[in-house]
Amino acid sequence: MNHPWVSALQPIPRLDSAAMQQAQARWDSIAKPLHSLGILESTIVQMAGILETPNVDLGRRAAVVFCADNGVVEEGVTQTGSEITSLVAENMAKGISCINVMAKAAGASVIPVDIGMKETLSIPGLRQEKVAPGTNNITRGPAMTQEQAIRAMEIGMELVRECKEQGFGVLAAGEMGIGNTTIASAVASVLLQRPPEEVTGRGAGLSTPGLHRKIQVVWAAIAKNQPDPSSPLDVLAKIGSLDLAGMAGMFLGGAKYRLPILIDGVTSAAAALIAVRLCPACSQTCFACHVSGEPAGPLLLQALGKQPLLTCGMRLGEATGAIAALPIIDMALTVYHSMGTFQDIHMDPYQPLE
Repeated sequence: MNHPWVSALQPIPRLDSAAMQQAQARWDSIAKPLHSLGILESTIVQMAGILETPNVDLGRRAAVVFCADNGVVEEGVTQTGSEITSLVAENMAKGISCINVMAKAAGASVIPVDIGMKETLSIPGLRQEKVAPGTNNITRGPAMTQEQAIRAMEIGMELVRECKEQGFGVLAAGEMGIGNTTIASAVASVLLQRPPEEVTGRGAGLSTPGLHRKIQVVWAAIAKNQPDPSSPLDVLAKIGSLDLAGMAGMFLGGAKYRLPILIDGVTSAAAALIAVRLCPACSQTCFACHVSGEPAGPLLLQALGKQPLLTCGMRLGEATGAIAALPIIDMALTVYHSMGTFQDIHMDPYQPLE
């Protein structure tokens, strides 16, 4: 916690240990081998601690998708231009983007948020929370001011508070912004202290020369800005993005307002690591849904100490990987609430192994 602003997050309540113990006891009573559903069991136990009850009910769920543009696109690190950000945001608002289709199958809503697009779209369904019309080109200077980074995080936190008041029980943190895997690679490189070539991938389909160019740009951005790896806010402001900052705010809000927040892909995971480095208690309330196909994906989850529910090689963004995990979590909840116990079937329970 290296910035006075973080003190505004206090107090962050601990998970309810009694609820977690009761949830674990429920799992252990179910007529199946102990711990045989692996991460599914620990996920429900952790959610019991967040929600302060062993009667875990996630209720309404939503994907919050922050849309923002990145000045680094000027460096030729993407296959498409920034105009695609607003096009996809418009499709989300209309309900026809990939995340909308997947969310419908998972019984979830989609909340697209303009937190930093170049273009301002006045269309129903797109929430307007613009901090700035995109970030600056990080090869030439800082992406944004610390004040802008903080404001974007505050927006993410406020959305969590609003959603909880509206009865949402779980949120997925997603993004849409051309160039944001370059940003995620830069942030991962600094926070993980790994060279850019180890954490930078092809994003939305770069050629091999394009990948080499992207790696060079990440090197250049870090050299130009000299972000302090011990200061998450410095890293975020100098080489981050507004969508990443909004998601970091969601993870902070999840801890403050006791709401499970689902990590999506590489940019979402980078945002989670920013949040956890700012406030370690955020680790209590976030969940890794899948491991991104980008090279930084597994490295970021390892740094977070998280195991993913899915390994699908996904790299779409938009919270699609997080939403894809919801039906599996629902299946775990069905077993947890509905399956019979050892006592019900008159069988001696399994005993824990040494």
